[in-house]
Amino acid sequence: MTSTTSDAFARISTPAGPIPAHAPFWDRQRHSQMPFHRYQDVYSRVEVPITQRAWPTMRLTTAPLWVPVDLRDGNQALAEPMDPARKRRFFELMVAMGYKEVEVGYPSASQADYDFVRLIAETDIAPDDVTIVVFTPARRDLIERTVESIRGIRHPVVIHMYAATAPTWREVVLGKDRHALRELILAGGRDVLELAGHLPHVRFEFSPEVFNLTEPDYVIEVCDAMTTLWQATPERPVILNLPATVEIATPNVYADQIEYMHTHLARRDAVILSVHPHNDRGTGIACAELAVLAGAQRIEGCIFGNGERTGNVDIATLALNLHAQGIDPMIDFSDIDEIRRTVEYCNRIEIHPRHPYVGDLVHTAFSGTHQDAIKKGFAEHHARAAREGRPEAQIEWRVPYLPVDPADLGRSYDAVVRVNSQSGKGGIAYLLETEHGIELPRRMQIDFSRRVQEHTDATGLEIDAAGLLDLFARHYLDARHPTIELIELESEDRGGTTRTRIGIRADGSGYHADYEEVGPVEAATRLLAEHGIHVDVLSLHQTSLTTGADSDALTLIEYSDATGIHWAAGRHRSVLTASVRAVLRAAGSHLGSLATNRA
Repeated sequence: MTSTTSDAFARISTPAGPIPAHAPFWDRQRHSQMPFHRYQDVYSRVEVPITQRAWPTMRLTTAPLWVPVDLRDGNQALAEPMDPARKRRFFELMVAMGYKEVEVGYPSASQADYDFVRLIAETDIAPDDVTIVVFTPARRDLIERTVESIRGIRHPVVIHMYAATAPTWREVVLGKDRHALRELILAGGRDVLELAGHLPHVRFEFSPEVFNLTEPDYVIEVCDAMTTLWQATPERPVILNLPATVEIATPNVYADQIEYMHTHLARRDAVILSVHPHNDRGTGIACAELAVLAGAQRIEGCIFGNGERTGNVDIATLALNLHAQGIDPMIDFSDIDEIRRTVEYCNRIEIHPRHPYVGDLVHTAFSGTHQDAIKKGFAEHHARAAREGRPEAQIEWRVPYLPVDPADLGRSYDAVVRVNSQSGKGGIAYLLETEHGIELPRRMQIDFSRRVQEHTDATGLEIDAAGLLDLFARHYLDARHPTIELIELESEDRGGTTRTRIGIRADGSGYHADYEEVGPVEAATRLLAEHGIHVDVLSLHQTSLTTGADSDALTLIEYSDATGIHWAAGRHRSVLTASVRAVLRAAGSHLGSLATNRA
């Protein structure tokens, strides 16, 4: 039987070269047309002079010092950099989670970063035990600006100076040979020492950027010169940060490079050895873990891995990997959904549903065999806790297919044990989207599938696409008693200032208000709150029900009230009106629940 390549894949050149002569009979792969000859492997580009290595025999036993760089490295990778409110919220999240060293910005590069450092200096948003890191190139005027930004700051501060050291960067970007670049770096180091060396609460950090593509002997030469210049001591150690700025090799190579530095640096007891892996090959996590085995003590990265190209190393995944191995991560993830919502809000990037630990689907089994094993694992867990007379949250976790207990991360077991039972949420979501244009967020899929299952269990009948739409409207769209009605909505931008006028009718009474610098959704929640109805919108999703200019908009909101977290929807030709209607539907549902409870 022969097959032809679809026209849809006409630009793909199906490998048709000869099967390599050395290939075993079971490997029928053929040579491709990919221009792989244009690239060199890492061993052709940089020597890794290590023959005896200790890292393969080491074990992870404690957490390194985590240093989130979301506010600098992560922020500069965003299409829309964080505004001051987002930056402050992200910083406060990090403090709440327990991070004790945070890179807060690049104050010489932007006024926004400078102002944020000054905010920390002039307010109490940072606890006294949190070390603030500021980032600067090795250039005197920029170093001066950086030191000025930390003036009067009472917290411990690290001034982080960097310079690219790899041959390609020296030749193509900087136009300097090894000696000239070394002198440039030392001149920057002298400027840092002159301007900030007298400050007792300030320490120094140096990054030879693109460390992993730099000659090891040159990195040692420059780093030792910097620790000598900065007079590194165990009491005032210098941080040497070794970035895999662009990931170019298998993780074992990076581990060898780190171990070589660990065993050859001068003043090793006065050096905090730090790593900053990126994820270009998709192995940033492995590089960071092997680097710690090789002697690294500190890891810079981003919570959930934002960053240039494929991102910085994901320090949330790294920490929870330790948790899953019985090692204290030293950071709190007990409300991972709130952490996710905050990171998504600040970065304006949604987390992938299959992202380790935090994705909406990571605790969900679609496979029947997996689900059966999980159910049996839960049954054994319950029985063992009863036998031992201990709370289930305290006994050893060993449920198949679930590397950690979802409850450790603040999640319920609903999605784990109910999904794919009779009508699975994947099929429900597919029918709603293909038949009616309603695209449900993952968490709403879980909520709606539970309602569908309750319906089918009660009726014993199959539910089709039309029935799904009716059920969706009944639970999320239709007005609930008592009705809250939108009677007026105007929102306009005048000279850069947003003005919103809104009017609602609740329990027969009309309420109106005008707001400045507030959009329609926040205006609705404020007006409701002013009259004793509190709805906290956690997330908002918008879609069109059909294509074309006359399509209705559908807004789905996730909200919390005194009874928990729920979903509501609003529909209208106007996106803004649809969004406000969703908020009012949520408020009406909340009041209806209160009335039912009182009755």
